Amino acid sequence: MKQSIAQSSTSIRRTGALASTAMLAVLALSACGGQSLADSAPTTHAAGASFTAVPAPSEDLAKSVIDGVKADPALTSALPAGIKGAGIKMTTSEGYPPMEMFATDGKTLIGVDPSIGRAIANKLGVPLSINNEDFNAQIPGVTTGRYDWIMSSMTDNGERRKTVTFVDYVRSGNGWVVKTGNPSGMSDSASACGKTIAVVDNGSSLTQAEAYDAACTAAGKKGVNILKFPGDQEAILQVRSGRADAGINDYPVAAYRAQTSEGALEAVAIKGDESPWGIAMKPDNKELVATVQKALQELIDEGSYAKILAAWNVSKMTVGAATVNDGK
Repeated sequence: MKQSIAQSSTSIRRTGALASTAMLAVLALSACGGQSLADSAPTTHAAGASFTAVPAPSEDLAKSVIDGVKADPALTSALPAGIKGAGIKMTTSEGYPPMEMFATDGKTLIGVDPSIGRAIANKLGVPLSINNEDFNAQIPGVTTGRYDWIMSSMTDNGERRKTVTFVDYVRSGNGWVVKTGNPSGMSDSASACGKTIAVVDNGSSLTQAEAYDAACTAAGKKGVNILKFPGDQEAILQVRSGRADAGINDYPVAAYRAQTSEGALEAVAIKGDESPWGIAMKPDNKELVATVQKALQELIDEGSYAKILAAWNVSKMTVGAATVNDGK
């Protein structure tokens, strides 16, 4: 369940087919469905011409890694002719830091997904455009050919595989936000028994906490003391103050909270509920699916992939191999 850090109430953002709440930078709301002013259109280039990558944005935390990725001519030659000539059109949905967000200029897309997307494009040896789009419009955009792929923290599941094919690039579930050093010893869901957990009222974090509480009592252990607040900022404040042992977020959001806490907080992955997130493409575009899988695997093997995730503080989302449709 992917809950945006700016949500004040509820919604499951990425795992279902519900609309996303987009925001400008981290907190300000932004309209969805339009194309980003940044990376608006790839520059047409002659297929087979020498490729010079466009430098990653200055605020991309993985810029030095991305700019160092070298094209693999064999992968370039294996791409569909249209992509070799015009580049890749990628769509994402900003408002879910650190996965997808705007830089301080309010238009340049940065985050884990743009970083990995840029690195894959560099490995393929073609330019990349990144377009901001409403989450619900992304799969239709790929199936109709408006976009070549989606990278938008999209869970790879059976329902979506009916219309798109995924190359899985991370695995993620929920995470605890705790004080640095994890003094309460939070780990798996069972570690919540007898603890005080701060959540967003009526949000997906409340649903998780209630499920943990039920499991604890069913096992004959102390239940979970759940503190409910209107927004995530208020819930996290309880952790900082020591009133709560932990807060619950999607793992990348928990990692972002920790990364921007000036050392006060850290993120702990909650084991057991991880799912694959994938790069979604049109199923009959088999050449593209195959080359993207190979490009991602090369990034994994050479270490660039791990460095990108580390730059965004989400190393625990790492996968060891680029699989298609979760290997199913």
